[in-house]
Amino acid sequence: MKSVISIILIAIGLLPASKETKIYQFRGENRDGTFHETNLLKQWPADGPTLLWSCDGIGNGYGSPIVTDDRIFVDGEIDSVAYLFVLDLKGNLLWKKPYGAEWMKTCNGSRSAPTVVKDLVYLTSGMGDVACVKATTGDKVWSKNMVADLHGVNNAFGYAQSVLVDGDLAFCSPGGRDTNVVALNRFTGDLKWICPGLGQVEGFSSSRMIQKGKQKILLTFSEQALLGIDGKKGDLLWVHKMDTAGNVHANTPLFYGENIYYVAGDGNRGVKLKLSANGKEIAEVWRNRDFDNYMGGVIRTGNYLITTGARKPYLKCLDMNSGIITDSLKLGTGNVVFADGMVYLYNQKGLVYLIQEDGGKLSEISSFKVTLGTKEHFSHPFISNGILYLRHGKTLMAYSLRKV
Repeated sequence: MKSVISIILIAIGLLPASKETKIYQFRGENRDGTFHETNLLKQWPADGPTLLWSCDGIGNGYGSPIVTDDRIFVDGEIDSVAYLFVLDLKGNLLWKKPYGAEWMKTCNGSRSAPTVVKDLVYLTSGMGDVACVKATTGDKVWSKNMVADLHGVNNAFGYAQSVLVDGDLAFCSPGGRDTNVVALNRFTGDLKWICPGLGQVEGFSSSRMIQKGKQKILLTFSEQALLGIDGKKGDLLWVHKMDTAGNVHANTPLFYGENIYYVAGDGNRGVKLKLSANGKEIAEVWRNRDFDNYMGGVIRTGNYLITTGARKPYLKCLDMNSGIITDSLKLGTGNVVFADGMVYLYNQKGLVYLIQEDGGKLSEISSFKVTLGTKEHFSHPFISNGILYLRHGKTLMAYSLRKV
């Protein structure tokens, strides 16, 4: 009887319904580069925020760390093998487990981030191994190879996508002529649907699921287009094609109000699309070819979008309504995230900047240099519980952002 009463109270809004399962994933809760943190420093000491710890044993790679309530998950490569490394929150390595073969041709090492859902972790290697493993041990639950099992075609730099999970489904983009994008049962790996898309190789993008009315829409890039796919059935709803050459579209699109925003380093570059009420049609509102970025992400601050330029190494701020760039700072090309009202830029020269946006104007507040680690500075920052996590090759660093 008590359970019946609870159901009735939930239905009429007097009791809260159960919360959705929390997913820890690439670029934060919604894959939009925003981390919902508070009480963070608004200015850093001259030599940067306090380095709490560093760990030098996470293998080669560029994949972002993913931080849960009590663990850190990160991919890395050792001797061409893809490993999942798991650390505690003090930077101590708890264990590592192999799950596939890693990319070794150009910028060898990991290029994706784990997706953690309760007791399961979803992984992608540069050679197309998709695996579901237990979060406590790394023991494999199931695995597929996007080329051998799903008839995909790898690209020039290796698969760089992070597995998307929504409900009971896990999504990946093999990039095959027929099996372009697929949905798998996330518990068994069984194939649930196939979308042929345009038959193009994938565009390095980590997909995103949005909802418009009753329609769930999977957003992902293939080689020459942004695809909108029915998230439940796999039907191709609409396509936004690139009108110029280029096949690197690694940034996950943003969704706000009725509109989709994306930034690419080539092709159409910065674009705003209006989504119809039923989610089955799009209309281009504006595009700005000077708002261009290959793989550093784009963030929203109020009515503005911020990214770094691919052709000119500037941090750029753009008005979401007009599509006009309102300000820029010459701080280099890199990866941007947002937390507690501030913009964080980790550029490809290893400099980390704290930026304030105010009415479309950008101000540099603080900066410091990353001196640990190896190879290129390509990894995306991750912020959790007042700590900034930066990966530079084999090294993971944790910096305190909390106000004292």
